Amino acid sequence: MSTPYPFTAIVGQDDLRLGLLLNAVSPAVGGVLVRGEKGTAKSTAVRALAALMPEVSVVPGCRFSCDPGSPDPACPDGPHAEAAGVSRAARTVELPVGASEDRLVGALDIERALSEGVKAFEPGLLADAHRGILYVDEVNLLHDHLVDLLLDAAAMGASYVEREGVSVRHAARFLLVGTMNPEEGELRPQLLDRFGLTVEVAASRDTDERVEVVRRRLAYDDDPEGFATRWAAEESALRERIAAARALLPRVVLGDGVLRQIAATCAAFEVDGMRADIVMARTATALAAWAGREEVTADDVRQAALLALPHRRRRNPFDAPGLDEDKLDRTLDEAGDQGQDDDNDDDPGPGPDGDGGGGGVPPQADGEDRTPPRADGGSDDAPSGAPEGGPDAPGRSTGAEQRPVASAEPFRTKTLSVPGLGEGAAGRRSRARTEHGRTTGARRPQGALTKLHLAATVQAAAPHQRARGRSGRGLVVRRDDLRQATREGREGNLVLFVVDASGSMAARQRMSAVKGAVLSLLLDAYQRRDKVGLVTFRGREAEVALPPTSSVDAAASRLESLPTGGRTPLAAGLLKAHDVLRVERLRDPSRRPLLVVVTDGRATGGPEPVALAGRAGRLHRSEGTASVVVDCESGYVRLGLAGELARELGGTAVTLDELRADSIAGLVKDVTAAGRAA
Repeated sequence: MSTPYPFTAIVGQDDLRLGLLLNAVSPAVGGVLVRGEKGTAKSTAVRALAALMPEVSVVPGCRFSCDPGSPDPACPDGPHAEAAGVSRAARTVELPVGASEDRLVGALDIERALSEGVKAFEPGLLADAHRGILYVDEVNLLHDHLVDLLLDAAAMGASYVEREGVSVRHAARFLLVGTMNPEEGELRPQLLDRFGLTVEVAASRDTDERVEVVRRRLAYDDDPEGFATRWAAEESALRERIAAARALLPRVVLGDGVLRQIAATCAAFEVDGMRADIVMARTATALAAWAGREEVTADDVRQAALLALPHRRRRNPFDAPGLDEDKLDRTLDEAGDQGQDDDNDDDPGPGPDGDGGGGGVPPQADGEDRTPPRADGGSDDAPSGAPEGGPDAPGRSTGAEQRPVASAEPFRTKTLSVPGLGEGAAGRRSRARTEHGRTTGARRPQGALTKLHLAATVQAAAPHQRARGRSGRGLVVRRDDLRQATREGREGNLVLFVVDASGSMAARQRMSAVKGAVLSLLLDAYQRRDKVGLVTFRGREAEVALPPTSSVDAAASRLESLPTGGRTPLAAGLLKAHDVLRVERLRDPSRRPLLVVVTDGRATGGPEPVALAGRAGRLHRSEGTASVVVDCESGYVRLGLAGELARELGGTAVTLDELRADSIAGLVKDVTAAGRAA
């Protein structure tokens, strides 16, 4: 086994180290989600934490790591006779992104369960992680149903496996740590809320600190054991401090005045539900124990808020994470004054102190601004002196490039879906064969059986009972009789936006409405778990503004900074989109694309621009790409060019008004191939 990098040798990353240590002191905090760019020691820190965890005593031979002092009465390997336990190091179990449900929760031998009535259970990763650490790298790329399963197990402290009425339960209490790169996509707000704490990490911009990171890493790579030995004393001291904080934790007092500050803070920042209040209380208690105190202070509450609230304030992917620290200080001051008589608390007013709050680690570096640019562009981005573009005649365009304009308010859009039945990644847009959903039929299993179709299995086994010598009441079932249930659910698609940024679209109000529509479709793509990409065209060429990604907020940022002006190379935009889709079909052949072209249909520049755009559209049509054209033409006189483009693509055209879900109540608009016959 390789020697892990010492936890105490990690340079900087104070928030990350504090979040992990608080969960080591009090697993009831609920785990930590680490968000940050690549190469910021996220995985290194998590793996290093395992060496600091206290050893656990387990029942010999128990696959579920039962505590000999209080064994789980429902343990599948039980009941356990009284025996001396054996000590071992706490495990760190890693959940790979491509794991199946059976690998996570375990699997039942359905054949033995039906024919012998025996619960033959093969434990999964949740059982392995019991009383240890469950580490999920790239948790935002994990299938939603797997995230639901592991978060439910973390909340209940137990895992349940059920297959056609056969049920197994076992204990599953672990420290949950997830890491993610926000550029690759966000977690749903409901799942974000299930993580106790969140920390943002980024590479240091301090030259000396970066030099020290490189120096230590090179020393570790040259001699891992020797490097670990040099840090052994610091590791031992930190391990002892964790054990001391765990022992002190039950004696920590959480006064009524502090509880009032916690409740007031959660109310002031309008977080949903009560989980934030509970997590803040547990975190503040752990901070006090970590600092060696038996009483929670206002500084502990402030530090807890900075760790527990930022990810709970995001309502959609375009909201900026983080907290207004001035507002936090005012709220704590006001709540502290109101509860001073009840609490009789002599603690000083809240605020950052020399050692960075109750935990001894500052929540953020002074002066560092971690707030990303506003998704709506803000008033500062709106052009003040840019020329207004008016309605253009065919073939005429505005030559001068204009500054980006802010988008209009997003709205709820109609559902656009790809026709047919796919087999792509789980999502919420188009119909697909999935592991979860309504049962539509049965087939012979290919590989391990995961979803038994009981009626089809019995029907397959029934004709052979006499030949198999059946004599009792039980059914004689063979492997060949088993049938896998086929299910239909929803898949996520690749939604590729092709946006006209030419002079004909450059009028401020018009482009603002177009950006608002695309932003609305991006929000819809986020909710339906799609990948998105962005191609823009103007002047003489088209460019890939954003390669296909799961990060819709990255697409929104690129959209807001999009300049306009110049001619309308529509054919170039469609051909560039064709190149992007061709590459993506090789990378992910099961994910079906949906092409969304946002244009008024005009094509200018070069010889026969309209005919060339038509040929590019027919190229997409020949490959069966589902498409929709969002018609941005405005004014009393409309040429209907976007409709002609939709017919060439074999898709459907919708106006900006028709794109709204409330334009016709209850209408769900599919992207159909009706135009292909035209």
